[in-house]
Amino acid sequence: MSRTSVPPRRGRHFAVLALALALTGCSAGEPRSVGPAGVDGLEIPTPTPDPQDFVRVVDNPYLPLVAGSEWVYDRVEGGVTESVTVSVSGTRTVEGVTATEVTTVAEGRSGSVSFLELLAQDREGNVWSFGGDDWLAGRDGAQAGLVMPATPRVGDGFRQQYAPGVAEDRSQVLDTATSVTTAYDSWTDLVEVLETSDVPTGTETRKLYAPGVGLVLAEEGATRTELVSYESAENP
Repeated sequence: MSRTSVPPRRGRHFAVLALALALTGCSAGEPRSVGPAGVDGLEIPTPTPDPQDFVRVVDNPYLPLVAGSEWVYDRVEGGVTESVTVSVSGTRTVEGVTATEVTTVAEGRSGSVSFLELLAQDREGNVWSFGGDDWLAGRDGAQAGLVMPATPRVGDGFRQQYAPGVAEDRSQVLDTATSVTTAYDSWTDLVEVLETSDVPTGTETRKLYAPGVGLVLAEEGATRTELVSYESAENP
């Protein structure tokens, strides 16, 4: 919205955290390819993405990124609420791949903070992270990671991105049929993902994605970020 995502912590893929047991043994300083259940034949993270494997649109049903679309969230922490707006604008070429620009702006008592993500979809419908403000795939050892599988299945586990010491997130799909109600709407058949991070170690976030909308809820400890407004440029 992540990606459709949630407010960033420094150096992390916000969009947008189960412990990634399928990735046990992948140290922060030594990335390797991972073949998690359900993400067939993908090299994750990928050090050499082939531009011919990617398309110019991101229309994965759980992460639809149409230029001009906008998601607004309320992020509540310690009784304080801030507004978070995620929007899709233009494109940028990274490693020869056309990536979609997704901007997150958080408005709080201390002012405004913005964060850029670059996401691209392959021909099978899998959505990848190619970087953002503080890292880019192909630079300083950074590699593109998987953000959302084309067909999420319980047990899928994968790296979201790999930028040594900067962005080292992992994801695991916990459920594909959960339900939730936010201030915006109620949903069933949501994909539930748990993200963990090696930077900082131990950080985890639970995220729920609705088909046709994207991220609708994120919970990290006592912090809750929920969708309150959504405007699709494709279906205004």
